[in-house]
Parts: sequence; structure tokens; C-alpha cells
Amino acid sequence: MDYDRKMKNRVSRIEGQLRGILRMMEEGQDCRDVITQLSAARSAIDRTIGVVVSSNLIECVKEAEQSGEGQTEELVKEAVNLLVKSR
Repeated sequence: MDYDRKMKNRVSRIEGQLRGILRMMEEGQDCRDVITQLSAARSAIDRTIGVVVSSNLIECVKEAEQSGEGQTEELVKEAVNLLVKSR
């Protein structure tokens, strides 16, 4: 799969969020603020997982249609399983 610039940028932003959270912890910031930021990072990771899985699914379905394999139902099931496992 080809990971485009937008996907990589999402991961870079998450990396920055996590560094910021670590800095907050090292500075002894309030627990509520740290948890808020951790929750935001988790949400960003969840959204990124969705983007990666859906992009991969689209790519796989296109390839299956072009090759005439017609296994789209299996591909969708696999994508759903990946999303379920990520939770």
C-alpha cells in the first residue's frame, strides 16, 4: 500500500502530540490536562487507523475488480476485522 503525504502528516501530528504530553508529564502538569491530551491523541490514532484501513480497502477492491477476482465481500470483512482489532 502507498501511504500518501496526508497519512504521514497525520502520524507526524500525533507524534508531536505525544511529545507534548510527555513534556506535560515531565513538568508535572495537572492530571486532567494530561488525560485530555491523551484522549485527543487516542482519537487521532483511531481516525488515522480508519483512514489507512479505508484507503487500503478501496485500493484492494479496485485491484480485485480489475483482475476479475470479485472477492470484495472478503475484503470488506477483513477491513472490518482490522478496525475491530484496533479497538
